[in-house]
Amino acid sequence: MVEIKTDAALELMREAGRVVANALAAVQAAAAPGVSLLELDQAARAVLDAAGARSPFLGYRPAFAPTAFPAVICASVNDAVVHGIPTTYRLRDGDLVSIDCGAELDGWNGDAAVSFTVGTPRPADLALIEATRRALEAGIAAATVGHRLGDVSHAIGTVAREGGYGMPADFGGHGIGRRMHEDPHLPNRGRPGRGLPLRPGLVLAIEPMLMAGGRDEYRTDPDGWTLRTTDGTRAAHIEHTVAVTEDGPRILTLP
Repeated sequence: MVEIKTDAALELMREAGRVVANALAAVQAAAAPGVSLLELDQAARAVLDAAGARSPFLGYRPAFAPTAFPAVICASVNDAVVHGIPTTYRLRDGDLVSIDCGAELDGWNGDAAVSFTVGTPRPADLALIEATRRALEAGIAAATVGHRLGDVSHAIGTVAREGGYGMPADFGGHGIGRRMHEDPHLPNRGRPGRGLPLRPGLVLAIEPMLMAGGRDEYRTDPDGWTLRTTDGTRAAHIEHTVAVTEDGPRILTLP
């Protein structure tokens, strides 16, 4: 069931989104060659704890997962697309890192992700991140009253395909509110004019995931969580929680 949020609920979700933004900023500030993924997780935990927020990631176990997720961030490096589990791996110069983080505050959730490079960037990685950012911006711009879910999906997919990038089949954005994952599912590809009409108070986590090799296939690590490109090429993932309003899209996970 799709829940339409009140203005009061959107204000509470904005506060949760602010915590997410601060956690992502802390993680990115801590990221440097030699820093472990577990240390990045600790940086995010400190922000959530200071805000009195709960992590909706920690202990989360959807149907596909063999175990509950053990961290407050997903840390996906290089060919990892999404859902990477933080480990003792230490960042290296030139790594491409995608961090996904959520926060629950006063019963409402925020969810966002950022991709960035560590140390000396590869030009191809910067182009991939920029294309992912533009795909997200296109999806947000389409999240307006009078459009349909397919318009958002189509906007994201158009940017990705024009850049020659792949997108993992079966994965995309989602509704969000009292729970981190709510209806509707938001594919990163779709046909314009199709799907759920966008109404004021609908809140979506919009999250393009682009893969440099141009293929849509992916593989799953033995941990049952981490998705990787099948050809070893790099991936990027950027996300915001966005409310549909009468005044246009409202991003709830800005700093």
